[in-house]
Amino acid sequence: MQFLDDSLLPENQEKLVIQVAPYGPQWVPGDSDDIPLTMDEQVQKAVDCYNAGATVLHVHVREADGKGSKRLSMFNEMLARLREAVPKMVLQVGGSISFAPEDDGQAAKWLSDDTRHMLSELNPKPDQVTVAINTTQMNLMELMREEDYAGTSMADPVMQAAYRDMVVPSNPSWHEEHIRRLVANGTQPHFMLGTMSSLETVERMIRSGVYKGPLILNYVAIGGGAAGLHPADMLEFVRRTPDGAVLTLESLNRNVVPMTTMAITLGLHVRVGIEDTLNGPDGKRATSVQQIEKMVRIARELNREIATGEDAHRIYQTGTFWNSTDETLRKLGMAPNRAPGVRSVPLRAA
Repeated sequence: MQFLDDSLLPENQEKLVIQVAPYGPQWVPGDSDDIPLTMDEQVQKAVDCYNAGATVLHVHVREADGKGSKRLSMFNEMLARLREAVPKMVLQVGGSISFAPEDDGQAAKWLSDDTRHMLSELNPKPDQVTVAINTTQMNLMELMREEDYAGTSMADPVMQAAYRDMVVPSNPSWHEEHIRRLVANGTQPHFMLGTMSSLETVERMIRSGVYKGPLILNYVAIGGGAAGLHPADMLEFVRRTPDGAVLTLESLNRNVVPMTTMAITLGLHVRVGIEDTLNGPDGKRATSVQQIEKMVRIARELNREIATGEDAHRIYQTGTFWNSTDETLRKLGMAPNRAPGVRSVPLRAA
């Protein structure tokens, strides 16, 4: 991304889109008072988050017993109710469906390739499904401090072992086919990237015509196989991101507010919610709504406007896809592919 002399001035920055992840499939009901259990509570949580200022909802679903649901029929029910309750929100389904272990002692793992492909068949369809690129470790415990999980199910060594060894499966044959199915259904892939190599893979898919649409990204700074917390790594990722992309920063635990504050300053977008942290930067419990409200306050201190639901759909370009690789490269501000005989870096069209 390019930064001009006036790029840090809020009047030149896009309105702030706040993603919220309020369902936290890794937590069990006793871990927090802010975990919605019934379908009514889960829908009401979305309403509360929207009213607080969030315009993108990261969707997971819980069964009546409080466990993360792996039934797509539950997702269909949830999406139908959300369309009525928060019609202006961007609905983003978590591509893992639910990575929480079924029972104590079982592995924390993402569902099978075929099951995750079925996210392209959800009805009503969501605006987005998150897509991880390239198989990576997702060790949730690496950057966890004892204070982050004290008094929760994550304090159990058995649970820690389950989450320490979690892997995100995303082989090329799977993610390319998954993107094709999502696009065919009119659902936007939202790329969740924790490494520079994953960004490069996405760019190669664009250049080869595998994907022709808006480039909507999260920089995932959670460690354990994804990006860590060094600001220089984040800034390099920002620098390497195409000018026409939309970039959101997410982190975990007490690092969420410091990292997202940098994102707000840079003109990027943010993600908060109890899936990422149960606590605020002071170490005290913070609900998803309270986390959203903090982002709104910080943005207002910096004179950054908050996106409405209509703004979020416009910024994300939901429902938009392009007809050719050349058009996609042009829309994203990327250099064109090299034509035969062209030396040096191909220049963007005037």
